[in-house]
Amino acid sequence: MARYPLNLPRQLKQEAEAWARKQGISLNQFILWATAEKVGSLNQQLDDLEYPQITYRRGASGIPVPVLRGTGLRVQTVSIANDIWGMTPEEIAEEFGLAQRQIEEALAYSDSHRVEIKGHIDREEQLARKMHLSSQVND
Repeated sequence: MARYPLNLPRQLKQEAEAWARKQGISLNQFILWATAEKVGSLNQQLDDLEYPQITYRRGASGIPVPVLRGTGLRVQTVSIANDIWGMTPEEIAEEFGLAQRQIEEALAYSDSHRVEIKGHIDREEQLARKMHLSSQVND
């Protein structure tokens, strides 16, 4: 294993130590795990480097879904709020407690990945219809 000296900002180090404690591992193990996770994510080439605020998470279906980094808010939710509900980026940012630039980037991402986002929305609508039909059968 190679050694690498690492200087972390104090606040980041404290937060990383707290997360490591919660998981019952050392700070070194936590940093190794976090780095491996990030490198693995980049190797999968899911992230679009033009949109640094957007990353992917695997949903319950196992399908990678684009989300606003660090929030878990799906890009499709931002797109629906803007396109269907008619909310402005400012209103969406206020509603979800996020920076307007994050919302604007999610909307730009949605526009440039329109087919992908539409596919996620369509899958969710199909699932909702199935669940609705299933609940009617059980009533």
